[in-house]
Amino acid sequence: MLVPVLLFIVGLVLLIKGGDWFVDGATGIAHRFHVPELIVGATVVSIGTTLPEVMVSATSALSGHGEIAYGNAIGSIICNTALIAAITVAVRPGPVDSKALKTPVLFFFVSAAIYVLNAYLTGYFSRSIGLVMLAIFVVYIFLTIRQGLKNPDEDSLEHEETKEENDSLGKEILLLVLGAALIAVGADLLVDNGTLIAQALGVPESVIALTFVALGTSLPELVTAITSLAKGHGALSLGNVIGANIFNLVLVSGVSVTLAPFKVPVSSTLFGYNASFVLDIPVMLSVMALLTVPALVKKKLSRWQGILLLCIYAAFCVVQFTM
Repeated sequence: MLVPVLLFIVGLVLLIKGGDWFVDGATGIAHRFHVPELIVGATVVSIGTTLPEVMVSATSALSGHGEIAYGNAIGSIICNTALIAAITVAVRPGPVDSKALKTPVLFFFVSAAIYVLNAYLTGYFSRSIGLVMLAIFVVYIFLTIRQGLKNPDEDSLEHEETKEENDSLGKEILLLVLGAALIAVGADLLVDNGTLIAQALGVPESVIALTFVALGTSLPELVTAITSLAKGHGALSLGNVIGANIFNLVLVSGVSVTLAPFKVPVSSTLFGYNASFVLDIPVMLSVMALLTVPALVKKKLSRWQGILLLCIYAAFCVVQFTM
């Protein structure tokens, strides 16, 4: 037990440092090319922080553990929204760029509709569905980058004028790459050793996937969110969470299903039905709606949203461990 605990701590340290470098590199590049931080957060940063989910889910699917790949995707979205975004909103609520937010939100719910309908109607994720999800990912990246280039960040113009000469593009890219690498390695250590610790304590695999693995692979988003808040880049944090949620559906699930199709797992039941259909998926859709709809309508995030989301996440975890 001592070795897993030590490796768990090492993974946490790597995550923290990686998140710091990744945010510095991403915001530097955003300012240099006058791209809105929310767009950078929803693309570049999201890809980097979603790498752990991709690796864990793909490996799980290939090894015949579809329940981990499935539960990790849904659990990570719930964790990203009701824990990570909730912390960001509760600590620092404020205005949002609703125009830049529309595309990520639209893509999430379109992707979610395809994902959920397929799960409810067929109960099976085929390779063709995986390819459809990956195609959505490509379209989303293309449209988001084009939107960002058409709407340069005016605030970054002033920042660019005050940049120090030694803040080169090469240095920013290096920070981005090294940060992503540290995040990936750190998350891998956390998930592997954290799962060993959980199994030693007798926690079921289905619960591990929806809570522990989901939280472990979402730690990069949590670290990035906290680091972004500390550095005053709240838009980067929000964009990262929403972008990561899209990638959990279209990239993480897309890669996993394309490599190894699997049936929707039935790890537990609730009211006589698959618990995933009556609890996990409804919670996933509800927390995203609670986060994004008021933001689009009122063009701001309120502290009550963050507090309510945190309460929902706490209740969700309690139910998972008591079913």
